[in-house]
Amino acid sequence: MVNRDLITAIRTMLMERADPVRAAGAQAYMKSSVLSLGVRVPEVRRCVVAAAAAFPFESPKQLRASVLVLWREAQWREEKYAAIDLTGLRLAAKDPLTLPVYEEIIRTGAWWDFVDGVSQRICALLLAQRPLMTPVLLRWSTDDDFWIRRAAITSQLKAKSETDTGLLRTVLEANLADPELFIRKAIGWALREFAKTNPAWVRDFVSEHAAQLSPLSRKEALRHLNP
Repeated sequence: MVNRDLITAIRTMLMERADPVRAAGAQAYMKSSVLSLGVRVPEVRRCVVAAAAAFPFESPKQLRASVLVLWREAQWREEKYAAIDLTGLRLAAKDPLTLPVYEEIIRTGAWWDFVDGVSQRICALLLAQRPLMTPVLLRWSTDDDFWIRRAAITSQLKAKSETDTGLLRTVLEANLADPELFIRKAIGWALREFAKTNPAWVRDFVSEHAAQLSPLSRKEALRHLNP
């Protein structure tokens, strides 16, 4: 079932591109226990594309299984990035059965680069499967795991004019009182991005919740808006 040839190819290509000097800097920047090879993100993506072309998947099910094996067995941060990149292949795009894969990545990755790495995939699923995804994201917005809540908050970053403002309002309001830095940053980020599409809505939201928004969230929300 698992595409072992593809996984081996990805690992081999990543090891060939390892840069110990850059890895040391990446390790210090990420402040994480997951070790880095020092391979740049665009190069990781090129490795994934090349491996997928050389060893194509037989089915979406095989792709999902392979993503989970690569993710779970990963010894290096770039292997985890590669697992996330595999979910961007056409075979997996907008496939609702990939949702549990994203949830495992968020819960076990438990760091901003992994969580944010799947936000665009979750957004694509939402736009394609609103009846399925809306209740999921509403549930996620009150989850005990703040990384899952961050994923709910950032789930519409790329939605632009297709943003469900009711959903956005609900997931934001559910987290306004949270003192967690990564939640406050996510709130500001979500508002800042939507301000590019609907600045009036963001202004109104910030004004309405002036007493609840943290200074960080407010600053980020209004960053590109005139005073």
